[in-house]
Amino acid sequence: MKKTVIIINGNGGVGKDTLCELAGRHFRVRNVSSVTPIKEIARKYGGWNGEKDPKSRKFLSDLKELFVSYNDLPFQYLCEEYRNFMQSDEELMFVHIREGEEIQKLKDWIQTDCITLLVTRKQNAQVSWGNASDDNVSSFRYDYSYPNDRSLEEAEGDFCGFLREILV
Repeated sequence: MKKTVIIINGNGGVGKDTLCELAGRHFRVRNVSSVTPIKEIARKYGGWNGEKDPKSRKFLSDLKELFVSYNDLPFQYLCEEYRNFMQSDEELMFVHIREGEEIQKLKDWIQTDCITLLVTRKQNAQVSWGNASDDNVSSFRYDYSYPNDRSLEEAEGDFCGFLREILV
């Protein structure tokens, strides 16, 4: 299988990380997020304890925006992860990015197959979190959309089948 980058997005609570874990049972996967270095800074210096509530989400979103403007830390982190991916035996690299302009920036920079994927869910997904990163998820035009509405038992086969279809 050729190497493919999948930029994955969706509202909080739609199961993106779970789907990536399920894919990892069938493909060699690297799973990274543009907010990882921001979370590390927030945890070490900002008193953030890993919460995913609206206040914490806004804090991380605002902090990420500052670092994008200052030195593009999230993009630089993803570029390094991509270089490591290209030197590995991994097949898929899931990249979690919320902001449309950041999605497009990475997609334009990637030098291998790269697709964008929006994960949706009808139930149990909060649509408004009170920050620009989370609240504008649906404003980007994605290559594919995956409705994550199956039970956990059904999701593994369905999602991996979906991936096999779009990766042809």
